[in-house]
Amino acid sequence: MSLDESRDADFATRAIRAGQSFDPTTGSVIPPVYLTTTFVQDGIGGFRGGYEYTRGGNPTRTALETQLAALEGGDRAFSFASGLSAEDALLRALLAPGDHVLMGNDVYGGTHRLVNRVHVPWGVGLDTVEMGELDAVRAALTPETRVVWLETPSNPLMKITDIAAVAELAHANGAIVVVDNTFASPYLQQPLALGADVVVHSTTKYLGGHSDVLGGAVVLNSGLEVRGEDLADRVGFIQFGVGAVSAPMDAWLTSRGIKTLHVRMDRHSANAQAIAESLVGHPKLAKVYYPGLPEHPGHELAARQMRSFGGMLSIELHDADAARRFAESTELFQLAESLGGVESLVCYPSEMTHASVRGTALEVSPAVVRLSVGIEGVDDLMSDVLDTLARV
Repeated sequence: MSLDESRDADFATRAIRAGQSFDPTTGSVIPPVYLTTTFVQDGIGGFRGGYEYTRGGNPTRTALETQLAALEGGDRAFSFASGLSAEDALLRALLAPGDHVLMGNDVYGGTHRLVNRVHVPWGVGLDTVEMGELDAVRAALTPETRVVWLETPSNPLMKITDIAAVAELAHANGAIVVVDNTFASPYLQQPLALGADVVVHSTTKYLGGHSDVLGGAVVLNSGLEVRGEDLADRVGFIQFGVGAVSAPMDAWLTSRGIKTLHVRMDRHSANAQAIAESLVGHPKLAKVYYPGLPEHPGHELAARQMRSFGGMLSIELHDADAARRFAESTELFQLAESLGGVESLVCYPSEMTHASVRGTALEVSPAVVRLSVGIEGVDDLMSDVLDTLARV
């Protein structure tokens, strides 16, 4: 069995080698970037390697998709121009007017906006629920529920959902379970192995890892049927037919980032754990949201589902003014949207990443600040956070 097909190799080996065979023409260890829009045919319809036009397929994108599937334990992966375009393609493949989507009440604001502003007007129903309360999930499922969508850890309150338990409820109701695995990354968590049907990513975040490339992904296994068609084939057709594909250079940059995912995630997690522990009981804080803390309500579940607890944490100050001052006063933590890069970022969710859900059940308290903990020196990062708290 080739490495591209093997799920038994160590994660680090798959991250570095899956889909990344050396160039057979020159021996180049790094596969080339195929910066081309079209491919010469050997006669009409005689495609070389199956490639005709880059929207339909490109060897650099194929390499990334092979890599993504290997990391998540799926057999099909699709790379898109952004995380939201990946989500939209999946939702188009899954839904029809009259269907219902149930999602967690702490998902990324852009995901909720996509369904609420684009798919609901098309005739799709949408409700949110506390995914950690299984009785509430069970009660919220309807005969029309086609998709149960969850994030764990969630954005930005780091709620932990029992993937296997929710999958059991959803499958008994005939629904498909989608997990946004962006915060954890495939290194820390394997949703397909826990019973989920589909995994989505903003590859812009930890997979790319360097804040220099936009992208998204859908990963799943073949054989899951939706309205008599294989779901993977439906996603693949929408990727081709709608065309929100990742460009060759974007795919190559994402592949390059993935090769160091395991070592970066270990450092992200270690830094975030140390910072979270240093903040427990701080007089300027009302709460610290990090699943690696024993007092976090999802700590034991996260310890079972995840390799470690990741690089994302949120803090709640005593009021909105203090939270804004903190977000605008850190030095090493730069004020910006996004997350998952090697550099540390601070975000004010209520007016940045989650501004679109103000006034809904997903509204984030204006006293909450989100930290994407990078891989800089942990003592420097800790000093930045503590010194800033002392000033606000």
